[in-house]
Amino acid sequence: MSEKEKIELLEEMMDLDPHSLTKDTVLAKLDEWDSITILSFIVLLDEEFNKSVKAPEIRSLVTIADALNMME
Repeated sequence: MSEKEKIELLEEMMDLDPHSLTKDTVLAKLDEWDSITILSFIVLLDEEFNKSVKAPEIRSLVTIADALNMME
């Protein structure tokens, strides 16, 4: 999956407009990055990328680039 596709997944998950996220977007500045989104991201990582992570690991992410790295 390309970086662009991963960003699109994140935008869709947070119900954001297309092309609204960049690698430098700070997650804490997004109102949409809340506990429900964190749970959705955990499910996404499990279902799409076969990765098992816990909420504290997700909360340590700072930027979209960090989230993309976790999606590797």
